[in-house]
Amino acid sequence: MNSKIIAHGILRAVGVIVAIALVLYFLYEIQSVIVYILIAGVISLIGRPIVLFLRRRLKFNNTIAVVATMLFIIGIFAGIVSLLIPLLVEQGQNLSLLDIDQLKTNIESLYAETISYLELNHIDAEQAIKESKILSNMDYSIIPNFLNSLVSGLGSFSIGLMSVLFIAFFFLKDSNLFQQGIMTFVPNTKESKTKRSISKISDLLSRYFVGLFFQIFILFVIYTIGLLIIGVENAVVIAFLCALINLIPYLGPLIGGVLMMLLVMTNNLGESFSDVVLPKLLYTFIVIAIAQLVDNFFSQPYIFSKSVKSHPLEIFLIIIIAGLLFGVVGMIVAVPFYTVIKVILKEFLSDNKMVKKLTQGL
Repeated sequence: MNSKIIAHGILRAVGVIVAIALVLYFLYEIQSVIVYILIAGVISLIGRPIVLFLRRRLKFNNTIAVVATMLFIIGIFAGIVSLLIPLLVEQGQNLSLLDIDQLKTNIESLYAETISYLELNHIDAEQAIKESKILSNMDYSIIPNFLNSLVSGLGSFSIGLMSVLFIAFFFLKDSNLFQQGIMTFVPNTKESKTKRSISKISDLLSRYFVGLFFQIFILFVIYTIGLLIIGVENAVVIAFLCALINLIPYLGPLIGGVLMMLLVMTNNLGESFSDVVLPKLLYTFIVIAIAQLVDNFFSQPYIFSKSVKSHPLEIFLIIIIAGLLFGVVGMIVAVPFYTVIKVILKEFLSDNKMVKKLTQGL
């Protein structure tokens, strides 16, 4: 092996490393676009069964079916926002109505006690404030900075929302658009397997996301009925919010349960704790327990076994591992990502003994 071959190999290796670094840097710089595409992909997978239903059963034109589906999804999103805003406003009013008088009394009492203490110790409070330079050192720019950040955040959210909807529309309208983009980088010898993989992944993930919708719906119904029986105000909104939070694996039920009990408590501020608040909290806990029992022993096993065709124990281990490695985000995307990997392994490594055992249900 002469020096030219060694030098050529080194240069080639350096070139590959530089190219990988540039690609990673490029992906880092356009991470927001990647997030838009992923969210749009999820929306298109959820809307895909609706589009197929409108096209096959109601004989809608493809474009009209996609437009109707997008309007339906936008309507659901707008409905969620319109439900949550009144709840937040009312909870804020409840808290302010409870605390304002007591807070005023406490502040006045604290002020009087502070002045009395300072006078007893012969300390001039006004002079002490001047010497401490609290007012001069206070950063008043925090207010305009906060307003600028708020406006900027709303602008970014609006741009992101419109981008996601635009991308999702064309994913639904041109169902092969994503596939054609992938095929550009796939060798001719692997095209058939890649097409089968994409088709299988789209089908499984669509069923998975639709299954999650039914999971949320079942929890929503149980929560709503239970809270209405208890007599909780805004029962429908609270039930929907806590059912939606349940999408976060394992942590979601805990967060949703705590949030529900807090909202029930704030709805009864000013009432007798032992006679009203405590009994309602106990009844709320029973409702949460019933809903979680149904979800854990019926809804989730059914969704996982029927949609992604994986054993519940297998899913449990994957979610725990993803949570340890990547946190809450990892737990949320663990099942879809694992499903994609299983389909790809089945298509491209079907002769491997371990792959056969792992993907025998697909």
